[in-house]
Amino acid sequence: MDSLRAATGVAPIPVRSEGDPAGGWAPGQEAELRASALVLEAEERFGFVSCDTMVVPPDVLEASVERITRTFGLPFENLLLCATHTHHAPCTIDLLGCRREAEFCRRLQAAIVAAVEQACRALEGAGAETAPVELLFAESQEASIGSNSRYLLKDGTIAWYGYPWDQVVRPTGPFDPDLPVLAFRRRSGDPAALLFNHSVHNIGALTKGAVSPGFYGLAARELERRHGATALFAPGAFGSSHNTGEFGSTPNLHAISPAECVHRVVTAVDEGLRSAAPVPTAPLRALKRPFVYRIREFDEAPEEAAVKYWSETYAPEDPLVHQRIFREDRAALAPLQGQRRETWLQVIRLGEIAFVGVPGELFSRLGLEIRRRSPFRHTYVVGLANDTIGYLGDREAYALGGYQLWAGLHSPSAPGTGEALVEQALEMLGEIQVGCQP
Repeated sequence: MDSLRAATGVAPIPVRSEGDPAGGWAPGQEAELRASALVLEAEERFGFVSCDTMVVPPDVLEASVERITRTFGLPFENLLLCATHTHHAPCTIDLLGCRREAEFCRRLQAAIVAAVEQACRALEGAGAETAPVELLFAESQEASIGSNSRYLLKDGTIAWYGYPWDQVVRPTGPFDPDLPVLAFRRRSGDPAALLFNHSVHNIGALTKGAVSPGFYGLAARELERRHGATALFAPGAFGSSHNTGEFGSTPNLHAISPAECVHRVVTAVDEGLRSAAPVPTAPLRALKRPFVYRIREFDEAPEEAAVKYWSETYAPEDPLVHQRIFREDRAALAPLQGQRRETWLQVIRLGEIAFVGVPGELFSRLGLEIRRRSPFRHTYVVGLANDTIGYLGDREAYALGGYQLWAGLHSPSAPGTGEALVEQALEMLGEIQVGCQP
């Protein structure tokens, strides 16, 4: 067993109820939103933080990271902070008609810091939390709850929302069904923490309109109930993948309800746990580097025409609303065209398992390219990690178009950004592999 210790922390992100005099954000709440932290300690500390929000906005992330690295002995390059991308929480960013809830963002920041503090204090105390752990690992799979949702339709457009299922020709890209399961176990046999990763949009709650951590968050809660350890969900390369049947306007024979999604994710994780075997966690190392990209340039007329056609064809009840929202979004992006921007790219190595933290919603094709070419036996992407720069598609996807790659603040990066990100990630994976060899 490697000389590794692990502790977790969980902090709720309070949501106003309808009875709150300040007003409510939703008609109900089916499960608590929270920030969940896993802190590992070997020669240094390493932290994973997963937040039940659509994104962690840059200002919240920066303030949280500054406080954590200054206070808890967790180096900047060793900290990965991501959002689960639940669509059932108050808004954390002004985007496509959504208004950021400043008070919720304040509570999110406090919860992030509190979760990490709880884990670090446990490591500094006495008792079970200070005992060494071993890592058990398995690569499970869940291939039925999701698919590549960028379907080519018979009219030559790329599907987004409200399309008839009988108009679908084919998906335009791959889907990654692999579901890694990492279980940290104490010498007593008791579980210390679970971490799992999967590449589907976290859209789907049991109660329509309710605040919820989404089906992945609900699956994490059920896993905790069964196994008695904090479970963290880290989203994968989910930018082009959605849960089956969520968006079509006509019945899809393969559609799966959110409740069934929860069941199947829990089943896949449990299957992984049954076959999981101990693996070395050393060497344990991380790299976090700047990643530079350019804001895309675009022509207004064809962008307006694409949204106009889609909205009039697939959202005829309110096409002007959709056109206005995307027009305003493009107007915000227009003066930034061609500008240079900088974000973060991260790799973390646990023995022969590597995680690549990417700052957006990476398309499956790009995530699979990283996995295929990685020098490590097991490599997984963590999306919306350490920043959020929107959808990150491949060049072919830009040429095909569709909602994810319509110009706007939800898709600000230039074509080729995704491929450049893949190459830098692979360089960093190679560096962390060579740098750790004896």
